[in-house]
Amino acid sequence: MISRPKLQRILFISLTSLLLSALTFTSLFFTFELKAYDLLSKMVNPEIGAKEIVIVQVDQASLDSLATEGVTWPWPRQIYAPLLERLSQADAVFVDIIFSEPSSYGNEDDHVLAAAIANTGNVILPVFATANNRALDEAGRTFLDNMSVRDVAESGPLLPFAVTPITPLASAAHGGGNIMIRPDRDGVYRRIPLLFRVAGYTVPHFVLGHLLERQIITVGQGHLMWNGNVLPLGQGGLLVRFPRGAKPYETISAIDLISDAGSIRYPASYFKDKKVILGLTAAGLYDLKPTSVSAVSSGALIHAATLDALLHGGYMRPVPIGLVALFMALIVICVSGFILTHTSLRGNLLLMLSMSLVTLGVPALLFAQGWYLVLIPPVAALLVSFAAASSYSYATEGRERRFIRRTFSQYMDETVVAHLLKYPDLIKPGGQRRRVTVFFADIAGFTTIAERFSPEVTALMLHDVLNAVSEEVIRNHGVIDKYIGDCVMAFWGAPLESSRAAGDACRAALASLEALEVVNKDFAARGLGTISMRIGLHTGDAIVGNLGSDRLFDYTVVGDTVNLASRLESANKFFSTNIMLSEETLREAGGGFVARELGLIAVKGKTLKIRIYELLSCQDAATEALLAWTGGYARAMELFHRKEWQAADTLFEVALLQQPQDGPAAFYRDWCNRCLETSPLTGDWNVIHMQVK
Repeated sequence: MISRPKLQRILFISLTSLLLSALTFTSLFFTFELKAYDLLSKMVNPEIGAKEIVIVQVDQASLDSLATEGVTWPWPRQIYAPLLERLSQADAVFVDIIFSEPSSYGNEDDHVLAAAIANTGNVILPVFATANNRALDEAGRTFLDNMSVRDVAESGPLLPFAVTPITPLASAAHGGGNIMIRPDRDGVYRRIPLLFRVAGYTVPHFVLGHLLERQIITVGQGHLMWNGNVLPLGQGGLLVRFPRGAKPYETISAIDLISDAGSIRYPASYFKDKKVILGLTAAGLYDLKPTSVSAVSSGALIHAATLDALLHGGYMRPVPIGLVALFMALIVICVSGFILTHTSLRGNLLLMLSMSLVTLGVPALLFAQGWYLVLIPPVAALLVSFAAASSYSYATEGRERRFIRRTFSQYMDETVVAHLLKYPDLIKPGGQRRRVTVFFADIAGFTTIAERFSPEVTALMLHDVLNAVSEEVIRNHGVIDKYIGDCVMAFWGAPLESSRAAGDACRAALASLEALEVVNKDFAARGLGTISMRIGLHTGDAIVGNLGSDRLFDYTVVGDTVNLASRLESANKFFSTNIMLSEETLREAGGGFVARELGLIAVKGKTLKIRIYELLSCQDAATEALLAWTGGYARAMELFHRKEWQAADTLFEVALLQQPQDGPAAFYRDWCNRCLETSPLTGDWNVIHMQVK
């Protein structure tokens, strides 16, 4: 659960990052967005265009072939006549060559071409809209009027003049359209205007008139529409998806249609129902332009891609700005929220990698489906939010986390420290009621030890013992609360709640005694004697938190649970035992331990009786002899509580024969003997009253 202050910080950083990244919508970043669009086009656009589109190109091979026959450029116009005849069965022939002046070969040359155009019946000739003053004759105005689009609200760029075909050709053509389009500000062709205001007419793009005639594109409510959808013509025109393949459309050299040799391979029937674009591609003819997928493309290919887009819906639809903003908001919230709630460098780097994939992948997937989601603003949102959240985290929460790690790592398990780093509010001043298991470990007879050895030696012995116990507590996920002289206080269950808290505490207690054996061997080798230890464990509710002052931080646990655990540690002296725990701790620890009952005790200041046990071993480490001995002891305790004192006395004697120094067996053997003499009848006859602090 994220605290309210942290949630406010996340929202603040997210909003700031969103506002800063919104600057990328300005013209300063427009060029970068264009390059990003080109990158997506080169990676995602289809390689091959529509099969019904064919480009017939006046290429270098065509120029060279006719040059060998003495025909130089510009060709006589009658050269195009057999070519158009070969294309007579095509659905449309778009001739991307401007015939605005009479032929230098005489009027007859123009009339031959005009006749070929009329006979073919499907030829569309270009208009070149211009801002340069150009007078229009009557044939030119008629040509513009016949092709003009009516009842549309969009009118496109204003170009007041036009260069039209000469009168014979304009009269013979089936239709026309404007071929003059301007590139984006960086000189690359991406957006294609479909309508132009030319000499008082609304003139269509070169390929649009034919599609309007076929009703593939329609006019509805003042807009151009494809398949019932309004064409997105904002910001300068239609975003055409240029196929990214090296030869996206079938390309035929013009010489193959002019020469007799090509008639076998390309008869007139070959072009039936196809849409043919005749254009110039030879390098010296200056009709080469850059597009989003190629540095050099012919004007014919641009027209082909535009025709393809309008035929099949292969144009880009811009994602609405509101959805772009929502996508950016999700990015900054995810990044800021993760960084401000996680401390792992690896985690933050993985976040950056995954969010980069999302930030780039979502636009790429949408691009493949024909939706253009601007790329630079989301990328900026990712980078700005990552930098802002990381900087803030390092400068503020990073300092807090370093304090937590420095403060707690010395006396907490790393898992617990990680939990505090994730939820630092747990160590704010104040406490919470939690279910905890409290651990007290005290060196038995330390005063005597201190009297035998010098202060320096005593201090080193104390260090070795406390260090061994502390390591086992931390290894078993506990928290070292404090050192009280020769005593270690620890607890489980806070700040990290765990169903294994009591079990971990029991394992730590047993491991501490094993570690003490190793320490004692070292002491014995140094002539320092041996040390024994008493441990008390109790589980219950307590107040846990930073209960120190403004000057002194003290993450601790207080309450009756702590007091009782301390008293159980002291009560070990009464039975000469090592580890004493309450019934609550044993029950919550589960069945993985071997323990024996020590009875019901009444502790000074407590009204309720407490059943206590001695912890002997982990179940999986217990020997068969230990299990058999504790089984006999348990049967003796059962007989004792049933007031079968003679039988219980016998079994306690058996237990003492096996372990003569056992304190609890001797204690209950003596108690059985007293009961046999006095036969106690009161309700709490079997309660032990201890005077322990």
